[in-house]
Amino acid sequence: QVQLQESGPGLVKPSQTLSLSCTVSGISITTRFYYWSWIRQAPGKDREWMGAIAYDGSTYYSPSLENHTSISRDTSKNQFSLQLSSVTPEDTAVYYCARDRLAPNGTIVRDDWGQGTQVTVSS
Repeated sequence: QVQLQESGPGLVKPSQTLSLSCTVSGISITTRFYYWSWIRQAPGKDREWMGAIAYDGSTYYSPSLENHTSISRDTSKNQFSLQLSSVTPEDTAVYYCARDRLAPNGTIVRDDWGQGTQVTVSS
């Protein structure tokens, strides 16, 4: 069975870099044709897709976040990671990793979610 688990610091100072990892079990992150996403939800706001890394290592980012966002992977650990630089208190949110799949009709199907992890940006 596929499982995803987020990990990383729960508190980050403003202007620093937020770093999280997602450990995947039950399937290799290089398996065709899956995409591995980061999503966040700030208090009182809707969920926001941040970006993804594909099975072949290609990366995709939300236009509003791409200037500060980097997604990478470590295939030997079956992990993918998120780095969000120059954070502000507006980046306080619950962060999720997820597995996505591109359906034949062009829509994105979200297959699995992690449980989420709270990250607070504060001095």
